[in-house]
Amino acid sequence: MMSLPGPAHQPSPLHTTAKRGRPPAPISPDAGDSHCAWLEPVRNSLFASRLTLDDLVVRSGYSKTRISQLLRGNDYYPPWEITFSVTRALGLPTRPLRRLWAAAAREARKGDDWIKNCIDQVAHQGEEPPLPYQAFTDDVRGVYTDYARAFLLTDQRAHWVVSEAFDILWVCWGTATASDNLHRYAWQLLRSRVMLRAPCHHDGRPDLRAAVFSTREVHNHSTVPGHFVVLTELIDLFDAITHLPDDQMDAAVLQYLCGTPHQTIAHVLGIAPTLTHAVDHHARATVEALLTTPNPE
Repeated sequence: MMSLPGPAHQPSPLHTTAKRGRPPAPISPDAGDSHCAWLEPVRNSLFASRLTLDDLVVRSGYSKTRISQLLRGNDYYPPWEITFSVTRALGLPTRPLRRLWAAAAREARKGDDWIKNCIDQVAHQGEEPPLPYQAFTDDVRGVYTDYARAFLLTDQRAHWVVSEAFDILWVCWGTATASDNLHRYAWQLLRSRVMLRAPCHHDGRPDLRAAVFSTREVHNHSTVPGHFVVLTELIDLFDAITHLPDDQMDAAVLQYLCGTPHQTIAHVLGIAPTLTHAVDHHARATVEALLTTPNPE
């Protein structure tokens, strides 16, 4: 097991700013969703650091060619050793990146033995998440999971996507806390991960129709006359919700599918409570118009 040296001889910001190099080429379209989950924040961190590929060569001990391949996500899925070296050179946290890297390795059809052997090659010390990050994720985890479950339908998939979003948030915590609205930043991150995995209509809208079968109305009326009328109306309602603008759809999902109170919705979405009521009003009006407009023959 090897122990990699830390970034002991880091050039000052004045030096690195003066010699900003050409950024890496765009991420390969062959990189999967889980691969991009850690690769995008790593690239963003590199751009923000003003470091060049030459700087990373010095700090990581790997060639410019291999680092460039890693940053483009092409040719091969990178072992953990080089991934760790590059991300440590950028000062990024190891624990969430290792989990994200392992998930992407499985997406790339790497076996568990390969993943374990890669991780075992690198000596590392555990690190605890920042306390403010831990408090934040504890605060929003329940609502995030309810929202994810509405689209992904199972507890397992919902918990997995929320954990992925929280790992990305940990990697990006400095950027998130420097943003104008931490709750807004984190919500948009969670939402993007959910939408990547949610079933969709042919026009790209998320498909909420299957969520109908998890609602209280369906369970309470499954054996009484009119059950199919209730079911059809709910399917139409949920389908109409997905036509709403993002904030209105999210508020509607949280309120009507997840039973989230208005005040909590405002808190989690990062918007003012008064705006939550306005969003709900517009959502109701839009959904009613959609439901009462005849479908074209």
